[in-house]
Amino acid sequence: MPADFWTVMFPAVTAAFLASIVEVVEAFTIVLAVGTTRGWRPAITGTVAALGVLALIVLLLGPVLNQIPITALQLFVGVLLLLFGMGWLRKAVLRSAGVLPLHDEIEAFGKETSELRAQTGAPQTLRWIAGIAAFKAVLLEGLEVAFIVIAVGSGKGLLWEASLGALAACALVLLVGAFIHKPLAQVPENTLKFGVGVMLSAFGVFWTGEGLGVEWPGADLMLLPLAAIFLVAGLVTARMANNSFHRSAA
Repeated sequence: MPADFWTVMFPAVTAAFLASIVEVVEAFTIVLAVGTTRGWRPAITGTVAALGVLALIVLLLGPVLNQIPITALQLFVGVLLLLFGMGWLRKAVLRSAGVLPLHDEIEAFGKETSELRAQTGAPQTLRWIAGIAAFKAVLLEGLEVAFIVIAVGSGKGLLWEASLGALAACALVLLVGAFIHKPLAQVPENTLKFGVGVMLSAFGVFWTGEGLGVEWPGADLMLLPLAAIFLVAGLVTARMANNSFHRSAA
């Protein structure tokens, strides 16, 4: 087992895996609504087409990023990861505090189903519209996954490992979804987003520092205290926001 397995490879693959679960669950809800309302052929066709586009993006961007000098790549990816991770962490904190409502897959499924049933037109046209809805949902959610996979994988040459983490998450969600045949409302999406936000933010700071020439104490081990700092800051901020929100609502 490589020496940096627990400090670099495992966090990178885990971040890709957990982020993919969140996004795939949301995409699955829309695909399920399309399948149960307009049939599984447009749902599957739209999903496969979107997955093909996403795979092409990863395959094209991966080799391109590998040609960029490592310090410039780490700086660029680090800044993007930090912005992306802080965005996820911010939303997770606000949802934990009750300021923003938690994402409800049952509600999302009902809304999408109602919109599909309200559409009128020839059966073939309706199937095309449904297929496009599935394509759009998978593509939009998948773009975030593709970005995370490329970002966490390219900084240390772990693109394929991060891709396998994302594929494992997709397979898990699809297997569970096919078995229960209903929205995966029990998945703790906000907790997963909180964790992914912490990990991405830690990677962002670490790789931004490396891109700027910072020599971190302990090298890759520095990722652990950085993640701990973001975790504690997120939990404290969520508690403070919760108290403030409930005082203002009283």
